[in-house]
Amino acid sequence: MKKCLLTLCLTLLSLNLVSAAGDAWMTDFEAAREKALAEQKPILVDFTGSDWCGWCIKLDEEVFSQSAFQQYAAAELVLVEIDFPRNKTQSDELKAQNRALAEKYGVRGFPTILLLSPEGALIEKTGYRRGGAAGYIEHLQGILASAE
Repeated sequence: MKKCLLTLCLTLLSLNLVSAAGDAWMTDFEAAREKALAEQKPILVDFTGSDWCGWCIKLDEEVFSQSAFQQYAAAELVLVEIDFPRNKTQSDELKAQNRALAEKYGVRGFPTILLLSPEGALIEKTGYRRGGAAGYIEHLQGILASAE
């Protein structure tokens, strides 16, 4: 009984940690689209080579990992990471989804950042920009304002 209770507690803790991590960057595009529709938020999709692409790593360090961006995104966006790593393991389903999305949206290089409507329609395609989190937020706000 004690072992069963411990297993249950560990399972719930791990689900909570996964859920907390999932509140930021999602990897399941359809689930993100459903969330965006429910919340009526645009989707920011990051096509990245997270473990090898220098500009992708720079964008993550200068923008995506910064608290200002994270706070803005939590309130205004649904975040999706579409990763093409060289040294990280991914399921076959995730690889297939990522390839299909890259083809659908014409992604030719990394990082490619898409702003999509909650339905998944392309608003704008962008990428790395200098200026840190504040500058990037301003850039995204400008794109979204012009799309209204």
